[in-house]
This record gives sequence, structure tokens and C-alpha cells, in this order.
Amino acid sequence: MYRKEIKVLDCTIRDGGLINKWDFSDKFVKSVFNALYKTGVDYMEIGYKASKKIISPDGLGKWRFCDEEDIKPIAKETKMKLAAMVDIGRVDPSDIKPKKDSVLDMIRIATYVKDIDKAIDLVKLFNDRGYETTVNIMAISNERDQDLDEALTQLSKTAVGTAYVVDSFGSLYSEQIEFLVKKYKSFLPGKTIGIHAHNNTQLAFGNTIESIIHGANMLDATVYGIGRGAGNCPLELLIGFLKNPKFKLRPLLDLIETEFVPLRNKIEWGYLIPYALTGILDQHPRTAMAVRQTDKKDNYVEYYDSLTNDYIGK
Repeated sequence: MYRKEIKVLDCTIRDGGLINKWDFSDKFVKSVFNALYKTGVDYMEIGYKASKKIISPDGLGKWRFCDEEDIKPIAKETKMKLAAMVDIGRVDPSDIKPKKDSVLDMIRIATYVKDIDKAIDLVKLFNDRGYETTVNIMAISNERDQDLDEALTQLSKTAVGTAYVVDSFGSLYSEQIEFLVKKYKSFLPGKTIGIHAHNNTQLAFGNTIESIIHGANMLDATVYGIGRGAGNCPLELLIGFLKNPKFKLRPLLDLIETEFVPLRNKIEWGYLIPYALTGILDQHPRTAMAVRQTDKKDNYVEYYDSLTNDYIGK
């Protein structure tokens, strides 16, 4: 599936940090950085840029905030670009230096449709400071078609580089991915379309392929599929699928063997029945994440009944 326009963005540290509150050691993050560089990945998303004036840093690792002095020892001059994500309402723009004074290349703006105007303001601000920008419209499976159309119309008038289809709940199927990518392309001519897929129903990789078929050229993935709940499209599968000779699989396998297999013995991610159920029902996985921390983590029928009330009266 070689297409020169395709770029791969790894969000291992940012999305994986949702599991362990971004408590990754510098050694671990450096190992990820080095392996991604050797693999040929185009962008590494190293975490969130959040304001410590808005979110207390107590109990949170440094990659929730991505201070420049924390990133610099990790990053070195490479062709691989660095990205960070901001959430609407959790970022103080004054914390983000102009691009010429930063090691970051891209700022990704996570938003819901209702906040698209605020996202657009941030696009202009960060573009003016010299950054590449993306807008990641979250929980798109819960948005009304008309509202999404209006948001994309507004976004089309901005200088944002990439707009993402984000399957936050891992609930979308291939037909829906096709529909959404085609919609984005029709509303956003000249802009890159991205895909960020979660794996609740084991479709993150398949849906990423589906998005490529219909013209998505910015692809999110994570090492060993790490990410919130059921995780994301596994980077090693995506690299194995793409036929661009610049991508090398061996460095990823070495990273998984040395760092991620041991990590998976400490923290949990990946396909599990509670996450599958929230995906099937198009719900946020927060309740599944909560139940996995209890002694009822494998009581699947009880959890299903709590979500659906199917058993009441039977």
C-alpha cells in the first residue's frame, strides 16, 4: 500500500499515558524515541501540553505537560518530527513558545464538535507561532451529521493542515469509516485527512486500512497497540502493511521485546470483553476501565447488564 503522501504518527506516550498517568521514565521514552526514529516514523507525539495552572501536576507524570526542558534530553536532531496534543480548556497558550524556540514541530488540538470555534482560535494562534496543526474531532460516532457538517465547514476556512476522524469509542465499522473519510475530503479540499482508531472491537487496524483506501494520509498508531482501554492501531501491524521502503520493522520488534512485554506485565491494555461491550454500545470506555480495577473485572454478564438493563424483569 505504498503512497508517498502517507505519514505515520506514533502516539504511544500520549495515548499510553492515559493508562498510567503519563508516568514513563526518561529511559523508556528515550527508548521509544530511538526505536521510532530507526523505524522511519514521521511524527512522534510525546505527550500533552497542559497548563499546570489549570490541572494540578500532583500524581501526574511529566508527559502530561511536556515542558521544553523535559523534552530536550529525549529528543535529538532527526528527520522525525515531534508533536504534542492540547485539550480545549486545559491549555494556556502562553505556555507554548514560538516554534523557533521549541523542539516541537506540531500541535494537535483535541476538540468536540461543540467547541470547534475554540479549536479554530487555537489553530490560528499555533499556526501564527510557526507550528503545524491538526484538529482531532473526538467522539465522532456520537455527533449528529448536521452538526459535524457545520463544524467541517468552519474548519475548511482555516489554515489547519490535518483534520482527524477519531473513533474515540472504538465503535465504528468500515462502512462508517468510508463515509466519514469521504465526508471530510468533500468538506476539506486541499487538507490532509487523518485517522485515529481505537481497538474495542478489534477493528483499529482494519479501519485504518479502510481509511487509507479512501484517501486518509495521516495515520495514528501506537507501539504494541498501547493506549487507553482497548488501545489503538498497533504500529507494528501498520508498518508491516505499508509498502514504503523507508519503514523498518526490526527496531519496533526489539523495542516491544525489551520494553513493552515487561510493561504489559505491570499495566493492562488491549482487547478485553468490557471494552468490546462499550465499543458495541458506542459508549465511552470509562466504566470498563473502572470495572477492570475491581475484583469483578471478569464478571462480564453483570457488567453487560449494568450497561443495558437487559436483565431487569427477567
